[in-house]
Amino acid sequence: MPAIPSSRSRTRDRNNVMSRPEFMSLNQPLWSGNSESRGNSRRPGQPKHQASLPCDPQEPTDSANKDRKEPTKLPEEDCIQLNPSFKGIAMSSLLAIDICMSKRLGVCAYTSSSWGTVRSMVTLLAFTGHGITWIIGTIVCLTRSNTLAGQEVLVNLLLALLLDVMTVAGVQKLIKRKGPWEMSPGFLDYCVMDVYSFPAAHASRAAMVSKFLLSHLVLAVPLRILLVLWAFLVGMSRVLLGRHHLTDMACGFALGLLHFSLVETVWLSSSACQTLISIGTLSWSSFY
Repeated sequence: MPAIPSSRSRTRDRNNVMSRPEFMSLNQPLWSGNSESRGNSRRPGQPKHQASLPCDPQEPTDSANKDRKEPTKLPEEDCIQLNPSFKGIAMSSLLAIDICMSKRLGVCAYTSSSWGTVRSMVTLLAFTGHGITWIIGTIVCLTRSNTLAGQEVLVNLLLALLLDVMTVAGVQKLIKRKGPWEMSPGFLDYCVMDVYSFPAAHASRAAMVSKFLLSHLVLAVPLRILLVLWAFLVGMSRVLLGRHHLTDMACGFALGLLHFSLVETVWLSSSACQTLISIGTLSWSSFY
């Protein structure tokens, strides 16, 4: 068969549409590999020695790889701990139980609650353990007391109340735990710096006062039982009002007993109490 002249072959190639540059990619064979293999194929118009060179995975091949952003790292509190410790699981479980039970016990949190009709009575019971009530009452009793023994007890009680207010306020400011219902504190609460939930100031004060009175007053057995019951009900009233958690009340009782032990350790004598009374009443005759 006679060979086709080269001039006719060139004419046929020019008339062939698939020989144009924009259609040359259709003549390339299909690759069954992944996208990385397709990226390594030779592009139209690319020299053969460049197409045979493998791409370096550490060096970007185009500007798109240079603009690729690294994934943002989430903060630790938003990350899921896949292998938490037993201590962490136990603490999280106890905290969840505490919050759930405290919310269920907040039956007097609002007037529309299940026990909203007795909210005023529970509020009055909680007021009997307020810091303002006990500090003012102790000062009034101190001004009316005429015996040295009574003044000694009242001065130490007043110092114990001030210690309780300052300690609880400091711990609350440090922890800054909100109550189960996140209620805004009242005016009297701001006066004694009882703003946050942990520990419960009323529970701490009630435990300290009841222990103090049981140790320094001669009371009958029924009165002693009523005093202990009063301390428990004062601490529980704040939970019913939705102000504190159960753990806040328990830690408040423990802190109140600790305050009593501290006051008993540094108990002021009668002469020291008379000096403080003289300084407080601006009566300097006892110094001469």
